[in-house]
Amino acid sequence: MNTFREDFLWGGATAANQYEGAWDADGKGPSVSDMCTNGSHTTPKRITKEWEADTLYPSREATDFYHYYKEDIALFAQMEFKTFRLSIAWTRIFPTGMEKEPNEAGLMFYDKVFDECLKYGIEPLVTISHYEMPYALVEKCNGWEGRECIDYFLHYCEVIFDRYKNKVKYWLTFNEINAGTMPLGNVLSLGTIKGYTGPVTQVPDDPQARFQGLHHQFVASAKAVKLAHEAYPQFKMGNMICFITMYPYTCNPDDILEAQKNMQMMNWFCSDIQVRGAYPYYAKRYFEEKGINITMEEDDAKLLKEGCVDFYTFSYYMSNCVAKESKEAKSTGNIAGGLKNPYLKASDWGWQIDPKGLRYTLNEIYARYEIPLMVVENGLGAYDKVEDDGSIHDSYRIDYLREHIAQMKEAVMDGVDLLGYTPWGCIDLVSASTGEMAKRYGFIFVDKYDDGTGTLARKKKDSFDWYKNVITTNGEAL
Repeated sequence: MNTFREDFLWGGATAANQYEGAWDADGKGPSVSDMCTNGSHTTPKRITKEWEADTLYPSREATDFYHYYKEDIALFAQMEFKTFRLSIAWTRIFPTGMEKEPNEAGLMFYDKVFDECLKYGIEPLVTISHYEMPYALVEKCNGWEGRECIDYFLHYCEVIFDRYKNKVKYWLTFNEINAGTMPLGNVLSLGTIKGYTGPVTQVPDDPQARFQGLHHQFVASAKAVKLAHEAYPQFKMGNMICFITMYPYTCNPDDILEAQKNMQMMNWFCSDIQVRGAYPYYAKRYFEEKGINITMEEDDAKLLKEGCVDFYTFSYYMSNCVAKESKEAKSTGNIAGGLKNPYLKASDWGWQIDPKGLRYTLNEIYARYEIPLMVVENGLGAYDKVEDDGSIHDSYRIDYLREHIAQMKEAVMDGVDLLGYTPWGCIDLVSASTGEMAKRYGFIFVDKYDDGTGTLARKKKDSFDWYKNVITTNGEAL
């Protein structure tokens, strides 16, 4: 039976806006995430156009990879990482997104990061835009609603592709691009929040603007892939989807159809475009019913066809149940809510834990596209306690990851072509959804807390040595 390939890319995943910090160092400009205050599981974070004194903006320091990158990458090397997924901060290269010349200090920083990775034999896996864009583009063109963002983004890609052509092979264009199919995508990925100040949960939503912005991201992604294929044939270009598997709550045909409809627009829509190169048939009815009319230029359809990705990546944390009508209890979770599944347990944040759902999902994706897959986010956000002796016993995290890796192994035996696995937040970082530090994912604890205090010291959790053993045995010792 097949098991994990010999060159399987074990590693971990982070994002600049949640990990890097140094938000205004060495010429970096403000991004959307830099304008977000902290929040909690019950209180939403806010967007402010101006800095408010005595208010915590957690992404501005985050857990300070900018100054700790050598120490952190050395720890990843101790875990025997084969790859490290990170993102480049667009605003570190182009502070407003509109400059003609890049910020050399920003480019040099990533040179040093990639060199440090390669020193240890760690393959960089780079997300070009991970929930981060210049705030100046929000003010100028309402983020991605403005078509001019395509050219700004492509110029950014031209610069980083040329600069890192000998250091980076694997690229992802947009993180969880399908966030744009939902209102929260206004803040997280699209920047369609011009002039808005207030809670992120109350951003006025204009589906027309949102899907127009998403279309511009599709074109920008396709242009970046096309550029890479033509100028840098050594590059492998991927997409990235937030996959939340939807089950019908009952065998009532109404629930079956509702789950199918949710799967189409939540999970398949964006990747059908990025992998197959065209808008899917079911989008037409959705747009008609929502009154959405996307403006496309003459060459857009051709560009989408010419810019299909080489491999498919996704995040998987949970599954949800869907019903046409129900009075059952709702669940909470990443991106999309749903009904509680009576067969599953949930995390401290209400995310339903479904390892077998990962095997099911891998099979569904591979059957649809038949291109190589990679799980680039997966993990358990949990409260971690530091014992008096400094140890952190996170058996709950080990259990979660063990069960999901076991199901990945089953999917590989099913015949799925799986390239790698990078659990989310391999070192503690700021939560994208709430701005919390308390919701920790890492194998490495960072001494940083929700009130902004902490020494930033790094400590290994029990999961550190466990995951190292998983990697050294290529997934055999779980």
